[in-house]
Amino acid sequence: MLPSAAVAPDGVEQIQKILAVVNAYKIPVWTIGTGRNFAYGGPAPRKSGYVMLDLRRMNRVIEVNEKYGYALVEPGVSYMQLYRHLRQIGSKLWIDPAAPAWGGVMGNALEHGAGYTPYGDHFVMQCGMEVVLADGEIVRTGQGALAGSKHWQVTKHVAGPHFDGMFTQSNFGVVTKMGIWLMPEPPGYKPFMITYQKEEDLEAIFEVTRALKVNQIIPNAAVAVDLLWEASAKTTRRHYYDGKGPLPPSIRAKIAADHDLGMWNYYGALYGPPPVIENNWKVVEDALMSIPGAKVHFDRKNDPAWDYRVRLMRGEPNMTEFSIMNWIGGGGHINFSPISAPSGSEALAQYKLIKQRCNDHGFDYIGEFLVGWRDMHHILMIMYDRADETMRKSAYDLFGLLVDEAAEAGFGEYRTHLAFMDQIARTYKHNDGALWDLHHRLKDVLDPNGILSPGKQGIWPKAMRTTA
Repeated sequence: MLPSAAVAPDGVEQIQKILAVVNAYKIPVWTIGTGRNFAYGGPAPRKSGYVMLDLRRMNRVIEVNEKYGYALVEPGVSYMQLYRHLRQIGSKLWIDPAAPAWGGVMGNALEHGAGYTPYGDHFVMQCGMEVVLADGEIVRTGQGALAGSKHWQVTKHVAGPHFDGMFTQSNFGVVTKMGIWLMPEPPGYKPFMITYQKEEDLEAIFEVTRALKVNQIIPNAAVAVDLLWEASAKTTRRHYYDGKGPLPPSIRAKIAADHDLGMWNYYGALYGPPPVIENNWKVVEDALMSIPGAKVHFDRKNDPAWDYRVRLMRGEPNMTEFSIMNWIGGGGHINFSPISAPSGSEALAQYKLIKQRCNDHGFDYIGEFLVGWRDMHHILMIMYDRADETMRKSAYDLFGLLVDEAAEAGFGEYRTHLAFMDQIARTYKHNDGALWDLHHRLKDVLDPNGILSPGKQGIWPKAMRTTA
């Protein structure tokens, strides 16, 4: 979808002036921060003709508090910018980056994104927002609503309801400031990788992982990465196979042997005083190495996949993961992201279903499972050549099928590509879609002219609901 124009304010006052104009003429705007949400549609609007409200010029790190461990940022601040700012001022605080360093700190948290340190649930680590509503009114959430508050980024709690979540994955306001908690640098850090030889090991991996995560023995996001995701950081499909359709098992086995990889490759890390790390490692080792064929690694020379994971788990943003786009070539990719409990049987059932559908449509399965605490994110990377119209259509058809089949099995997406927001909204249909009815009631009150990001997450203004 193509916008009709773009405006790039450098502060709240300019946003208010822009909103006054678009309200007067009922012009829809589409808000972006850094605009780097590529696997989910990037900066494109839901429909052609919207005006882009581009907030990248609002890229100030307003405050870093070393004592209490937080930063206050504007929407244009990227992970790399915040990381470099902390290093420049001599801070000992770690950020928690998503895989691409150019992503926005605020944008990723507002999209329910996740990272790889113990602070990996980005919305959980958010504390306090400033929001400009559609009519130009400025609201601060939490303790920021208290005149002269000294503790806006210290606690989320306030007299009355919490509204922060209402401004995530929504179009109810324009978030202009956000607090984010940062992790103090620990006295020790022990990253590890464990390779598993069979696809069916996935069930045992997450049955073991659940207790380690719920009890915070492994404090960061534990992730099991499939063979091809891991291999794609260092080789390409055409190096091994020039045929159509999914790779044959013999080719997969050769890739695993050539690169010393498993069918699943598990990453985690331990943090804290070295004696505590070593005691916890004994528990982790006994549990995760109990699966036959498991092999542990504490270092892998000249392995870019190992290197970028180790850097992410200690809060160092980088761009290495984008090299996996070379697996197919052509740069096309879209992420399908169902969420479930950290259950081995659920993980294996999801994997088998999704892998089969990928193969049916001519795609390799390329994915990873990430456990936060009591939740498990399954990230499927559907890669295709953007210049190949047949591949593009197959990717679109595959995604649409997966949405419905996952919902039937009880798995909903936690974030999605722009093209599928309406379809996914319809899968949340308890009590005749009461949740989206509530979203629309809020939209009608907060944005009666329907100017803010119409269609974001399947939330449409009244005048556009029949045509969406």
